[in-house]
Amino acid sequence: MSSIVAVCQFRPTASRADNRARIAEFTADAAARGARLVVFPEYASYFVDPMDATLRENAETVEGDFVRALQAMAAAHDVTIIAGLVEEAGDRVRNALVAVDADGLRAVYRKQHLYDAFGQTESDWIEPGAIGAPQTLEIDGLRVAMMTCYDLRFPEVARTLVDAGADVIVVPAEWVRGPLKEHHWTTLLAARAIENTVYVVAADHPTPVGVGHSQIVDPQGVVRAGVGTGEGIAVAEVSADAVAEVRAVNPVLRSRRYRVIPR
Repeated sequence: MSSIVAVCQFRPTASRADNRARIAEFTADAAARGARLVVFPEYASYFVDPMDATLRENAETVEGDFVRALQAMAAAHDVTIIAGLVEEAGDRVRNALVAVDADGLRAVYRKQHLYDAFGQTESDWIEPGAIGAPQTLEIDGLRVAMMTCYDLRFPEVARTLVDAGADVIVVPAEWVRGPLKEHHWTTLLAARAIENTVYVVAADHPTPVGVGHSQIVDPQGVVRAGVGTGEGIAVAEVSADAVAEVRAVNPVLRSRRYRVIPR
């Protein structure tokens, strides 16, 4: 069992309509290349740098225009789309990921670890997602799970997704540039793939705000396809057989002696 996945590195803006139009263009391109899963960055529905009160003004529910537009695109191209949504949440907003296909919303993930680091304070505007059982979805026989950006620095997040059966971990991000940040990004993507024997499919914003380098990493930590620092698409095959083969040779999940317990 295998599938084709695409990561779309694009620059979301403060125009929700323009963002949906760009996502539609990228989705059509990715589908033409055979993609069955198309992944977009964090904050794909709306983004401003620095963050401000317009986040609340432009937040949507998971039944709103953004998700409906994704559903129409998914139906038109027979794909599943994963993208970042600024979700309504009262005084603050939630940094959410939505997985959408022709039938509608398949799964939601809300960022658990907020980016209060490297001089940033995401928690000024965002409330953290509740800790609970991961939502996953199946695409062409592969189990797909999601996490967001700063969550990548917490290996226990990925491990809980693998415990939920993930073969593929999707990581939409807005990985902010800074000293050694490109190195951290690529190293952590490979580490999460290797230690969990899964594919990691990561979509970032391009420079100058993000670091770029969106990529598809296989269960041995090898980059199968990637984008540089500008906008673009990378496409690669992911295979359930490859996951099984790596886990047979490197049975770290069976050998582990510790569990992840939320606090």
